[in-house]
Amino acid sequence: MFKPTLLIKDYRGHLPECPTWSAKEQALYWTDILEHCLHRYHPASRTLNTIRFTEEVGCFALREPGGFITAMRTGIYLCDDNGNIEQKVADNPNNPTLARFNDGGTDQIGRFYAGTYWGPRDYNGALLCRVDDKLNMSVIQCDILGANGLAFSPDMRWMYTTDTPNRRLYRTPLATDGSLGLRQLLHEFDSGEGKGRPDGAAIDVEGCYWTALFDGYRIARFSSEGKLLAEYPLPVRCPTMVCFGGDDMKTLFITSTRENMDEAELAERPLSGALFSMRVDVAGLDKPTFKENK
Repeated sequence: MFKPTLLIKDYRGHLPECPTWSAKEQALYWTDILEHCLHRYHPASRTLNTIRFTEEVGCFALREPGGFITAMRTGIYLCDDNGNIEQKVADNPNNPTLARFNDGGTDQIGRFYAGTYWGPRDYNGALLCRVDDKLNMSVIQCDILGANGLAFSPDMRWMYTTDTPNRRLYRTPLATDGSLGLRQLLHEFDSGEGKGRPDGAAIDVEGCYWTALFDGYRIARFSSEGKLLAEYPLPVRCPTMVCFGGDDMKTLFITSTRENMDEAELAERPLSGALFSMRVDVAGLDKPTFKENK
């Protein structure tokens, strides 16, 4: 059975999210949303570096010429390698006092997607946005409470998403020109303590969907049709996202959070907020860099 191991001995984040592997650098990037920073870890040298921002970075992608495209609370920005803002791409289409950007990433073409999380939770007010190579942003989906779980099938025919608070996994047809078909409900997760809610995700080369189960103490692998194939327990209650990496793309990296946990829980689950790695027997798809053609 595959077992997760602690990636960085002395690291505990607040709300780590959006792990992203750089094959070029052989390094792992991730954001800590509540700490307003991006981290970079180079496993071979065990070097950890941190870039500070002035607001929350919900998600990001590496840019083809270097630097990052970042979805922060107030909008989407192009930043250099040091996190300095070079250009504002677009405003947050939600009211930024009520909704921040959350999960996102790139498709195989290199377009950037970023979803929001509707803070009041009084209705499905979150949005999913996309930025093309000309830096045009459009809202492509709505009727979401907390946008999460973005991933794409190997043949780019399907876009997968989750709505974490509503406990749903969706699949949406994706045409070659980027237009979307009707969103389909693939899997609805049971409610109840320890059942878990689908959070951040990744796709393997067989087209299977791996998701972190927030509040569920585990990660899970689903078929492209939404059938549960396998589950892997974790020593933390709230994993937040997974991504593939390593030389052969058969290492699964897992982020977790300690947000809203009291001292008693942290004493019982001291690895909350840590990052883990787990060797698996199937390679994952990489995350392409964001491709600009301004």
